[in-house]
Amino acid sequence: MRDYLLTLCVTAAVTYLLTGPVRKFAIATGAMPEIRARDVHREPTPRLGGIAMFFGLCAGLLVADHLSNLNSVFELSNEPRALLSGAALIWLVGVLDDKFEIDALIKLGAQMIAAGVMVAQGLTILWLPIPGIGTVALTQWQGTLLTVALVVITINAVNFVDGLDGLAAGMVCIATAAFFLYAYRIWFGYTIEAAAPATLFAAILMGMCLGFLPHNMHPARIFMGDSGSMLIGLVLAASAISVTGQVDPDALKLFEGGTREATHAALPVFIPLLLPLTIIAIPFADLVLAIVRRTWKGKSPFAADRGHLHHRLLEIGHSHSRAVLIMYFWSALIAFGVVLYSVHSASMWIVFAIVVLSAVGLVLLLLPRFTPRAPRWAEAFVPPRYRRKRPQQPVPVLSCDDEGGMADEMPEERIPVPAGINGATAIGARARFTDRRKAGTPG
Repeated sequence: MRDYLLTLCVTAAVTYLLTGPVRKFAIATGAMPEIRARDVHREPTPRLGGIAMFFGLCAGLLVADHLSNLNSVFELSNEPRALLSGAALIWLVGVLDDKFEIDALIKLGAQMIAAGVMVAQGLTILWLPIPGIGTVALTQWQGTLLTVALVVITINAVNFVDGLDGLAAGMVCIATAAFFLYAYRIWFGYTIEAAAPATLFAAILMGMCLGFLPHNMHPARIFMGDSGSMLIGLVLAASAISVTGQVDPDALKLFEGGTREATHAALPVFIPLLLPLTIIAIPFADLVLAIVRRTWKGKSPFAADRGHLHHRLLEIGHSHSRAVLIMYFWSALIAFGVVLYSVHSASMWIVFAIVVLSAVGLVLLLLPRFTPRAPRWAEAFVPPRYRRKRPQQPVPVLSCDDEGGMADEMPEERIPVPAGINGATAIGARARFTDRRKAGTPG
């Protein structure tokens, strides 16, 4: 665990330190596209954040190769080299897209080629645990097609969810943390060396996301762009493929006698293996809904719009930061809930906790629709939006009467004048008034 934490910290440090220079490079090269109709931000923001993330990936693999406890991953398996080859290809295509806006079909072809490169070097699905049947060995073509499909779906799911500041990096980091715990349990708990590459990939991916998040949180100073979203999507898919394709389920000794009953009893343990997309359930659901929505309207599935889940949260009334935190909450609930249930499936309190947290999540989703009002005694401890509105009394203005004394008068209604260049504020136009008399001066 110490070596994994060291690899994670080095990856995060390299990514964090390189993001600042990469931002200046993106500004100098003009990688700051104009604001589109579907964008949420209001000012042009540089992209190419994936450059720093890719070099963080390289640094993590380099450090792991020189650690005594992780060096065996590179000696006994060709998966790290396969990952680096596919990541370099998809990263290069992403950099070109951030700068020149490549066609969606070309990017789809590049994603399939990157997946094929990894398959050619051994990072592929060899077998699947099927409930009620057992371990099913796949042919070469079946494994290749399934691997390519999983890589393409995961990349586009992460790319689709990258719509708010810090959303994609944070959700992938949370999901990867849950996946890391599961893969580490298989490697350390069952002493299965084949799970070591997936554990290493998860640790490096967490470092990439953690190093980039400080620069990408709202308000973001730089975006990861397609060079970053496709990269972390590919690394996440490679981690799931490594566990699903290389770890023999029979080595876990859960198929006692090979009976169907034993297979069914072991189903909770194989949930993350059978359904690796549950780790990115929220991005995957967003991807499916986007395809259905665009196809129903007669548009291309790759046509961008403002109908994603994070856009809906903003339309409901959530702020930018709260929408991101809600997506974090659901991602953590699903990822950690599935992993925890796979470990202790017999404990009913886990199911009860998941149900309670789901109810809390629904309340958070509907919070803008049903804004609670705090009692009078608690108004000092809550934000202003939860306080009761009080009627404002007009403030009397002191003025001189005919006999030279001071008299109370109600303020005259002022006619606002449209603001000019000097009258604008950060929120909107600031009204200026023709009547500039001060209190106490004669009318």
